[in-house]
Amino acid sequence: MQTDESMTASEPEQLLRTLQSRFDMHPDRHPGLDWETVRARIEQSPSALQSLDRMESSGGEPDVIGLEASTGQVLFCDCSPESPAGRRSLCFDREAWMARKENKPPGNVEEVAAEMGVELLDEARYRQLQQLGEFDTKTSSWVATPEAVRALGGALFCDRRYGQVFLYHNGAQSYYAARGFRGLLRV
Repeated sequence: MQTDESMTASEPEQLLRTLQSRFDMHPDRHPGLDWETVRARIEQSPSALQSLDRMESSGGEPDVIGLEASTGQVLFCDCSPESPAGRRSLCFDREAWMARKENKPPGNVEEVAAEMGVELLDEARYRQLQQLGEFDTKTSSWVATPEAVRALGGALFCDRRYGQVFLYHNGAQSYYAARGFRGLLRV
């Protein structure tokens, strides 16, 4: 297996052990899937291992949430109870980041997701994730935003409160210590 040059020889195996342990602890997230199938998919894609490492190191606790029916790809998603701590305090996109005259955050969600090699969850996928557990009960997560909303300066985010999943809007240039984003990786 090829590895990210920033990982030492032992780190890929440690990451795979962490992922397997999480996979084994949460079988309800991926019924009918076995770890050997998942591991084989990861080993066939060195870039997937790099993305999973970035998800893990930023606090995402990635786990398998199913298979993509049309492609057979294994789907990994950030399953940390709260929005990943290493990906908070980011505005939505580069345009929003550039528009800030003062107090610019360290970056933006779309570019960080692209650097990690993951997709931003959309509202439908976020709601599907919430069927697997209770996530973002104290935080919130940016979600993919329709172009019509973004063109008007807004961006969307979701959270879970009062036993319900809510979709909200905010200015795309806003950022909060309790708002990050969850990524989706197709392997």
